[in-house]
Amino acid sequence: MKVFVVFAVVLALAFAEDKADDKSKTYKRLIPADVLRDFPGMCFASTKCATVEPGKTWELTPFCGRSTCVLSEDKPPRLLELVEDCGPLPLANPKCKLDEEKTNKTAAFPTCCPIFKCEEGAVLEYPEIPTVAPVPEDAPTTPKA
Repeated sequence: MKVFVVFAVVLALAFAEDKADDKSKTYKRLIPADVLRDFPGMCFASTKCATVEPGKTWELTPFCGRSTCVLSEDKPPRLLELVEDCGPLPLANPKCKLDEEKTNKTAAFPTCCPIFKCEEGAVLEYPEIPTVAPVPEDAPTTPKA
């Protein structure tokens, strides 16, 4: 149950953080970590093909993002992955274009996020993304005593 609370708090508080320089957004989400059976206390970072200790962060290269291995407060604790990335691209707008000169796709996160240039008065719109995780169908409907 605590995982759902942590998940909802992370999404509600940190889901979309505005970057001051270009008004693009960065997104955070907490997901179950990949774990290899031979390394049960560590997250598996598939983009690095390596195991990572709880509390450690890794870049998601070749994607623009980073992840952190997190140990939940559940009993028993579970490994989670806090994923941070650029989020969805803005909705198509003919008055806004990707700024190829300012966008550095090979930089570390969040500098690698796309930067858009809009004509005067034009505003980028981003798709709505739910901020509360759906409850799994097999989740208990009554709290444990």
